[in-house]
Amino acid sequence: MNPSDYAPHIQLAQQTLLNNWKDGFTIPTDKLYPFQWNWDSGFTTLGYVHFDPQKAIQELRSLFSGQWENGMIPHIIFHSKNERTYFPNWDFWSAELNKGAPTEVATSGITQPPVHGFILEKLLSIHGQKAEFQQLAKDLFPKIVHSHRFFYTYRDPHQEGLAFVYHPWESGRDNSPIWDEAMNRIQIAPDSIPAYERKDTQLINSEERPTQDKYDRYVYLLELGKKYAYDGPEIAIESPLLVQDCMLNAILIASNDSLIRIGKILGEDTAEVEAWQEKATKAFEEKLWNEELQTYCSYDLKLNNHIKLKEIGRFVSLFAGICKAERANLLIEELSQMYQKGYLLCPSFEIAHPLFDPKRYWRGPVWPQMNWMIYHGLKRSGQSELAEKMRADFLSIISKLGFFEYFDPNKAVLEKAKQGYGGNHFSWTAACYLDLMLAP
Repeated sequence: MNPSDYAPHIQLAQQTLLNNWKDGFTIPTDKLYPFQWNWDSGFTTLGYVHFDPQKAIQELRSLFSGQWENGMIPHIIFHSKNERTYFPNWDFWSAELNKGAPTEVATSGITQPPVHGFILEKLLSIHGQKAEFQQLAKDLFPKIVHSHRFFYTYRDPHQEGLAFVYHPWESGRDNSPIWDEAMNRIQIAPDSIPAYERKDTQLINSEERPTQDKYDRYVYLLELGKKYAYDGPEIAIESPLLVQDCMLNAILIASNDSLIRIGKILGEDTAEVEAWQEKATKAFEEKLWNEELQTYCSYDLKLNNHIKLKEIGRFVSLFAGICKAERANLLIEELSQMYQKGYLLCPSFEIAHPLFDPKRYWRGPVWPQMNWMIYHGLKRSGQSELAEKMRADFLSIISKLGFFEYFDPNKAVLEKAKQGYGGNHFSWTAACYLDLMLAP
């Protein structure tokens, strides 16, 4: 695939990022997500590094300005208190309840998948000889290590090497069916949550967004976080949703791996990260593999069992290099069969399941940043041909439909489609497009 054939789309992708740039950071998209998001920010640097490297540096420095004393990188940094097109806004979170929250900038009180280790390594692979990127690595290395320490300190009560989430927003896959059973355990009594007004369904078709009953439960869990200042051990005791998320832990392992390599280059002590990694990879393989489904599944700590649903997070194990060969082969075969059924790689939920919804948020659509990780996972697994097919399809559909947040996975639907789903002019879509098009 020759980048020169896609020159207008490359320029549009660059312009999308520049339009979303807000003097030091990038919003995912206007109005729908008007602040700086944690893992969005990481993926966004993948675009800037190819045409405006200084913005990649500023993006990460801006994100880490919101890091808490306990190491947590919040899922939202509210650089402006004037934007009112998003709920829950900075004042609803009351992050100041935690004495370690930053005072210079407002933040949310929960986190997101820890992509920053492997993102930093990716940036260094392109510009690692430049002094400003060497300095970035020196400055961010201890901060990223501290962010991982947060997971292993506050989110791993049994010291297993696997971190839990207690809010679906922390997983990055907010509306996935894997949360349904735990969410349904939450009974919303009168006056148990504060009054609020959603903003997302005023901007996007409600059929593409989480339902109202889901949102009530999101708010319930947010209030639980407030009750215990967002890092109290009581969260693990009281929360009805307590899940060792397959994807978040795979991403944590991938970033551990990158930190070990970066640390050795910098001459830093990596013993702590190596100890986490040894425990985490062993626990992932032993605890998250489900023999019945022959795949990795997230684990419900409240019920002490697997969440037996096939969703996209398990494929990130290929990206993290966790899988034993026979398990990797099963995942690769499943991805290969997806094409034979007329679907793009990779739907966010099992297409044969009754809960599959190709249009609704995280219940079926294809997501750009997930494709980026799975593409690299396939390459790491020696599946260059399948990876290249996935890459070509991804670039083709975005060139046709534009830089939307997510897309229908059905090829027959896409042939007739005029646009994607969710927000338009989306930063990580543009960034992943640029990296998959331009990376050496």
